[in-house]
Amino acid sequence: MQIAIALFPKVTVLDAIGPYQIFAAVPGAEVVVCAAQRGRLGDAGGRMHFDVDHTFDDVPRPDVVVIPGGNITRRMAREGDPIVDWIRSVHEHTTYTTSVCTGALLLGAAGLLRGLRATTHWVAYDELRKYGAEPTEQRVVFQDRIVTGAGVSAGIDLALEVVAKLTRPEIAQSAQLLLEYDPQPPYDTGSPSKAPKHIMDTMDGLIASWQ
Repeated sequence: MQIAIALFPKVTVLDAIGPYQIFAAVPGAEVVVCAAQRGRLGDAGGRMHFDVDHTFDDVPRPDVVVIPGGNITRRMAREGDPIVDWIRSVHEHTTYTTSVCTGALLLGAAGLLRGLRATTHWVAYDELRKYGAEPTEQRVVFQDRIVTGAGVSAGIDLALEVVAKLTRPEIAQSAQLLLEYDPQPPYDTGSPSKAPKHIMDTMDGLIASWQ
């Protein structure tokens, strides 16, 4: 079972690393990190870098695809970044094509979400609608072979659910235990429906900068 995690410059790191840690704990799974080009690739803040050994052309038939997000995905989706063509091509053969956070916009640009329920980071719901999807605040959404995860940390939940379906729940539970993934957040403000208005108001400037 080959699991391909796609990267691109200015990626949001946890979108990719969260699922990677889960999938890497699955016996027999081959996790491949790939990008449009080999070489050094930086995250959104320019402070963390990856050495990528595989191009998209090297990974033509993965069983599972994980597309992370980042502020830059809006522009990538609009301009037809090479990752969009790769998503469209590999989706023909995948068992699951997945996205985390605004990676859903890239699935949308590839034409995979039209008429489907899907999720993404809450700041990108309106952008997601432009690709014909019906946004939902649900943390992980399965629509046949397409699986979308909400913002950033939801990638861990997505990976656990995908592993359970690909193997069996006990494997996913073992991976969860290995990572000691036992969320106990100090605040209950992790989604727009839970955050108080004054907290949402502080996000206005940040949201505007992401458009």
